[in-house]
Amino acid sequence: MPNRLRTLLASLCIVAAGGAALWVATDGLRVFTTETARRVSIRATPRLLPDVALQDDAGARFALADLRGRWLLVDFIYTRCLSWCNVLGGDFAQLQQRLAAPLRDGSLRLLSISFDPAHDAPAELAAHKRRFGDHGIGWTAARPLDAAGLATLGHAFGLKVVEDGMGGYVHNASIALVDPSGRLVDVFDAGAPRQVAAAVQRRLAQ
Repeated sequence: MPNRLRTLLASLCIVAAGGAALWVATDGLRVFTTETARRVSIRATPRLLPDVALQDDAGARFALADLRGRWLLVDFIYTRCLSWCNVLGGDFAQLQQRLAAPLRDGSLRLLSISFDPAHDAPAELAAHKRRFGDHGIGWTAARPLDAAGLATLGHAFGLKVVEDGMGGYVHNASIALVDPSGRLVDVFDAGAPRQVAAAVQRRLAQ
């Protein structure tokens, strides 16, 4: 066999072996980043969320477990944010319209949780909703009551927050779907309310 042909065949074998390894390592090429891997894992194995005490935009205290029995869409925000939180606020306002029926009958709730509870008191949380045109149905903004609760929620939902050196934060932005049993079952990109609404409607129809 000519040397050139042997070299070509050897190269093809290496490429094939590398491709097979990549396929296995990335779960069929679905996993290329840590975040993608996390979402694939959540969809395959939903995670029961911890119970954490919260205070809502009207000043009332409640526990995350109190919301079991309905579907939840959850985002994480801070009210001084001028970037991703604006996208998320707009998404929730649109979802109020797209999912008005389940929000009205109580089978679904929108929950915005502040990761800046020292600043985001009930008044700031209520103003956040108003700024994005809250339609008055099914959307609660809340803050954890203590640092331990915030850390627990951040870990459970995969929240990443870094101070930006100018008094604000850089953070990841997504919308999480929690089932009536209190399990995190899916995560969606911010800025895609139509896709989020369609996914929720499919779940509600099952």
